[in-house]
Amino acid sequence: MQRRTSRWIVGAGLAAVGALTLTACGSGFSGDAGSSQDSSAPLSVLIGSSGDAETAAVTSAVADWSSESGTQATVTAASDLNQQLSQGFASGQPADVFYVSTDALAGFASNGSLYAYGDQLSNKDDFYPTLVDSFTYDGTFYCAPKDFSTLGLVINTDMWAAAGLTDADIPTTWDQLTAVATKLTTPEHVGLAFSPEYARVGAFMAQAGGSLLNSDQTEATVDSPENLQALEYVKGLLTAGVAKYSSDLGAGWGGEAFGKGQAAMTIEGNWIAGGLKNDYPDVKYTVAELPAGPGGQGTLQFTNCWGIAADSKNKDAALALVEKLTSTEDQLAFAQAFGVMPSVQSAADQWKTANPDSVAFLDSADFAQGVPTLAGSADVIKDLNSQLESLATGDPAAILKSAQSNMEAVVK
Repeated sequence: MQRRTSRWIVGAGLAAVGALTLTACGSGFSGDAGSSQDSSAPLSVLIGSSGDAETAAVTSAVADWSSESGTQATVTAASDLNQQLSQGFASGQPADVFYVSTDALAGFASNGSLYAYGDQLSNKDDFYPTLVDSFTYDGTFYCAPKDFSTLGLVINTDMWAAAGLTDADIPTTWDQLTAVATKLTTPEHVGLAFSPEYARVGAFMAQAGGSLLNSDQTEATVDSPENLQALEYVKGLLTAGVAKYSSDLGAGWGGEAFGKGQAAMTIEGNWIAGGLKNDYPDVKYTVAELPAGPGGQGTLQFTNCWGIAADSKNKDAALALVEKLTSTEDQLAFAQAFGVMPSVQSAADQWKTANPDSVAFLDSADFAQGVPTLAGSADVIKDLNSQLESLATGDPAAILKSAQSNMEAVVK
């Protein structure tokens, strides 16, 4: 399934960042080009690919740029991106251009591995502001967001109709979500299913007006009344039996539970389109924005950026390549090839026209909340995930108190 790996941006990928930030070691050079630069030096590009379609699309785009610019460039799909990046930085011979996840940014930026080029981008103002925030460390915009995903409410239209529901019943509030989840729950399937992790439950926190950190990531805000209200609401859905974790249904993620007909609705990202097309092509569905909570509309967003190594011998060419890869034209081509959403606002209208069934995902960018990028926050989220797994029988207040203590320990 093509996009299943995307859901691990804040899942399994987070587990790697602790080791990554300890082992990654840059030269400490983060200034301008300098005497070590060679305008004829070839570029190496290292990507964490979701599959053959992504690898082929990026390779083709880089080859086109290479032909036009005259600078040789090669693309390699990593078998373990974080490990290979760390090894490259430690050896002083990293790839020139590479994917960087939000959870890896702080570690790489703080030890001097990354070249901070964000403010040099000619298309800097075209990126969605929340994506720029996700790749800003210590007040500096480091790298260009390459694409992004948000969470939406995915609805099985056959089950919806069988329950006597219409478009007018698509939930826009928590109360309405509870009502339709209850009506959709039958002996054959549950009304709503999603993964037992912050990367899904955190959307409810955002809808309650909560977050794990304040806006500039200087204060832990996990143990808040808003987050407590969110966890109590989710616990209520679980204990009432109108929602279940995908793991409790024997599914690896919400998209699998939805595709197998175990759930009438799921909370997932836009990568689900490729998964359903490949694995469950007969499932009919529609996508809606997630309903608003007491704090208004809210969802989570997931993204990667194009990092440039501080030790790159040809930063000018690397920057030119990144500008090409984040252009409206290239991002629309990537979206068509492997299902991502463009990170530049100039591509929005064309993307919506080409993907009418997924418009809700892109419209959700207006109220999306990025995941924490503070160094060490990934480990806090990993521990929080383990506690959320038993939310149905657990104490929401105790879960938040524990995560608050852990987050306070990493806030400096």
